[in-house]
Amino acid sequence: MTDALTDRAIEILGKLVSFDTTSRGSNLALIDWVEHYLAGEGVASRRIPNHDGDKSNLLASVGPDAEGGVILSGHTDVVPVDGQPWTSPPFELTERDGRLFGRGTADMKGFIALALAAVPDFQAAGLKRPVHLAFSYDEETGCFGAPDMIAVIARDLPRPALAVIGEPSGMKAVSGHKGAGFFRVVVTGREAHSSQPHLGLSANMAAAELIAALKTLSDGMADAADPASPFEPKGHTLSIGRIDGGTAANILARRCEIVFDIRAEPGSRTLDLLTGFRAQVAELDVRLKARDPACGAVFEVIADVPPMAPEREGAAEAFVRGLVGDNSPLRVVPYASEGGQFQGAGFSSVICGPGYIDQAHQPDEYVAIDQMRQGAAFMQRLAARLSAD
Repeated sequence: MTDALTDRAIEILGKLVSFDTTSRGSNLALIDWVEHYLAGEGVASRRIPNHDGDKSNLLASVGPDAEGGVILSGHTDVVPVDGQPWTSPPFELTERDGRLFGRGTADMKGFIALALAAVPDFQAAGLKRPVHLAFSYDEETGCFGAPDMIAVIARDLPRPALAVIGEPSGMKAVSGHKGAGFFRVVVTGREAHSSQPHLGLSANMAAAELIAALKTLSDGMADAADPASPFEPKGHTLSIGRIDGGTAANILARRCEIVFDIRAEPGSRTLDLLTGFRAQVAELDVRLKARDPACGAVFEVIADVPPMAPEREGAAEAFVRGLVGDNSPLRVVPYASEGGQFQGAGFSSVICGPGYIDQAHQPDEYVAIDQMRQGAAFMQRLAARLSAD
């Protein structure tokens, strides 16, 4: 039976990969297909769209209208393939050497395919507690889609017991992850000939003191890292990802943009770590405006994804470890997911999905067929567990 479910999941994965759901575009073609597939299995689904209506979450429940169900959470969007040297078409599932290649195979359409392939098994099992399929949009750009769907789950469904976030983890339980904050500072100056800097105001020169402040903050985070932290790297981290300013060497820069991120361990939020820096930005803004009211400095939040804290004796982790036979020590990851958002809404949460993050976001992304087979066994054990309770 596991082989049949695996084969069905691989067939579905091929269809899911064929939809280019890069975050900058729409995911509605994939949502249409999943909606139609579920309807063919007699399962009703509900869309929770974004404000513009060009993207949507999809929520569906299999089994009784009862409390204590299990949420299977997956995001439908993928990262771009632009400029990557793929050896096979990224939006076409290609099998070779026991691996399934294609954008999103590991992160994380493999998990979604397994959940969909298991729907007939869930229905045949006579579940006493439901399985809730929760598929989101725009996870890769800042986990923007899931919160509206989580709110619907909390408001409209009989209270689920836990959430399994199917990010690639080698089908092992991941207990926690860091939070991720993405930020932008825009400094506006006034252009002038570089031989007469007194007639203008260089945004680049003004921004340099903020760049130095971020470097100091980053160094301080490294120095303050707790050696006992389970994360690697330990402690909070800060990285400046992009600096963009000026037009030519002999023109004072009118605009300079700094984009950076912070990865914060559970127990801290990224914005809280920036209190002093934001005060520096505000102080610079006052100084620049004093010289020219059209100049200034602005701090912006692009996205702020909460961490997922390890739950000691947590329901989700104990449940998943029991299903996969995982008795390994605490496992945490530095990347972020929607797990912190589910946890923040009061749902016990754990990460467990096929593939490995090392295989994601790169050319020739793949998931091993053996991982899909392990995922199929997980879905079958899930059906048996929820039908026996």
